Amino acid sequence: MKHKLTIAFLFIFSLTFAQTKTILINNVEIFNGKDEKTTIGNVLIEGNLIKTISTGPIPTNRSANTVIIDGKGKFLMPGLIDAHVHLTMESIPLQLAMVSDIGYINLVAANAAEKQLLRGFTTGRDMGGASFSLKKAIDQGLVKGPRIYPSGATISQTGGHGDFGMPTDVPRQIGAPISYFEKTGMTIIVDGADQVLMRTREQLRLGATQIKLMAGGGVASSYDPLDVAQFTEAEIKAAVDAADNWGTYVAVHAYTPKAIAAAVHAGVKCVEHAQLMDDATAQMLAQKGTWLSLQPFLDDEDANPQPEGSENRKKQLEMTKGTDNAYALAKKYKIKTAWGTDCLFDAKLATRQGTQLAKLTRWYTPYEILKTATSTNAELLALCGRRNPYAAGKLGVVEQGA
Repeated sequence: MKHKLTIAFLFIFSLTFAQTKTILINNVEIFNGKDEKTTIGNVLIEGNLIKTISTGPIPTNRSANTVIIDGKGKFLMPGLIDAHVHLTMESIPLQLAMVSDIGYINLVAANAAEKQLLRGFTTGRDMGGASFSLKKAIDQGLVKGPRIYPSGATISQTGGHGDFGMPTDVPRQIGAPISYFEKTGMTIIVDGADQVLMRTREQLRLGATQIKLMAGGGVASSYDPLDVAQFTEAEIKAAVDAADNWGTYVAVHAYTPKAIAAAVHAGVKCVEHAQLMDDATAQMLAQKGTWLSLQPFLDDEDANPQPEGSENRKKQLEMTKGTDNAYALAKKYKIKTAWGTDCLFDAKLATRQGTQLAKLTRWYTPYEILKTATSTNAELLALCGRRNPYAAGKLGVVEQGA
């Protein structure tokens, strides 16, 4: 699979010309993102969409605006999709992110975005961070990077997974100014359904394609044990109702059965992580048709670094022990399962994005892996309905009109 992933980028790089030129790619082995069986054929791209796929010759206007590529029998596939990225947080240390101005944060993020694109990831579902300006700059061609489906700031309760404030920040005065980290648009701290409603609507106003709530304990955060549930059902439902009125949905960070169940009962449509779910929770996700965005978190070289002996490290070890079981349950009950990396605060780790995809061979066949990272992840992206900023052509597939 590694060899095929490497040569697949022929198609990905060709798309950099697609908006202004006609591209004809001849003699390639085509994986369409859905079917296990590949075909040998030719692909014609006009503008930014596939016009023709054929096993026979494709006639085209051989003008200066036409680029003809001899694929030499190499592997052609859709661009890869990462369903859980944090482009404004993946390559900057947490301590630096908390004190840097948003201009610097965006410059670091733009550099990370281009590298992500060159790794073959043409779309990222950004699950928290100040990525609206980065998305706009990429869409306008000012910088290079993947398509971004932004969530905007993560929405967290006080002491929740999105609370990176100082221990001395409490007690907070009602109506007091928000912290600097919140002002940068990375996260926002709320308590009560009314505050959740307001902050959810703000992210939607800014252009969020989905909303991200922190519904349970996390590894990187300092104040919340892993087992805690966060937000009341009324608070979660406030976000769900606002998103539904806007034509989109809420996804939650949650590991445990209690946190997952509360979110699903409130109407959440996607659970991020779920490493500690049990059999009953998995059955519930399958019955409700709730999406699972699952990451291959293991105690290995790709784990987000945590200080040895720290509470964060202890939480990480507890969480990673559940990963094998989570994948087994997802397969057992045929839960709709997406894949993402969730890399945070480590530029070196971010470069191992493709390695983390290949790691799925622990649970899936190579075909299942490529399908997940293309057409399956694209199905999750489409959950935002009419808020989809890239609805002109289908993502995650090689087919006419994509």
